[in-house]
Amino acid sequence: MHSHRTNDSACSQQVLVKALSRTSNPIQFGRITYISTSSAIIEDIKHISNTGSAYMAFFFFDFKDNAKQDARALLSSLIVQLSRRSQSFYNMLFNLYSVHEKGSQQPSIDALTKCLEDMVKASGAIPIYIVLDGVDECPNTKGIPSSRRQVLDLVEKLVNQRPPRLHLCITSRPEVDIRTSLEALTPTSNCICLHDQIGQKKDIVEFVRGVVFSDENMRRWRDEDKQLVIEMLSERANGM
Repeated sequence: MHSHRTNDSACSQQVLVKALSRTSNPIQFGRITYISTSSAIIEDIKHISNTGSAYMAFFFFDFKDNAKQDARALLSSLIVQLSRRSQSFYNMLFNLYSVHEKGSQQPSIDALTKCLEDMVKASGAIPIYIVLDGVDECPNTKGIPSSRRQVLDLVEKLVNQRPPRLHLCITSRPEVDIRTSLEALTPTSNCICLHDQIGQKKDIVEFVRGVVFSDENMRRWRDEDKQLVIEMLSERANGM
């Protein structure tokens, strides 16, 4: 997949977009610009999806919203999005709806997973792109299994089935359980750690500097105090 955008602001994003076209499961770790990165990927895929050459669905996990933190929410969103792109996908969703007493019964996680798997299998020669943003925002609370574990298990199941036309892009903070689970699913060359990117660290410094010098209260501080704040926050950010 090649982006039609050639401006400098898009160049750093195109690496991920191109990676998305070469493998079924690139995984990205890091957070300072992950929102703009995933958004750039989504926008690029939309251009292709709108021509009918691909299907796309995405999901943004959000620790502040309980409705966006688990596998049920993820599956429901992906299924509904895909059902809008294809009549055959819509028929599968309608069948799921009918089997569960026209919505009066809540489908199980297994039933939702099966529906998504069927959609992936039915895509034929048309690729399906799925972008999952901020997996670390799923709660990793005690329980068997936790919401995060359910999401990771779902990803593992989809990848291990090796559907040839499914492409996954996943972004997350590099938390141990997430890295352990996802790095086993893809070659190291397909994992992009933004913590290790020099440009990423530079972005953090520039962001902090911009806040310090634009804030009405901070602008009154002595220059040495401003510089101290910039250095301390940039060092402690650690790519986050």
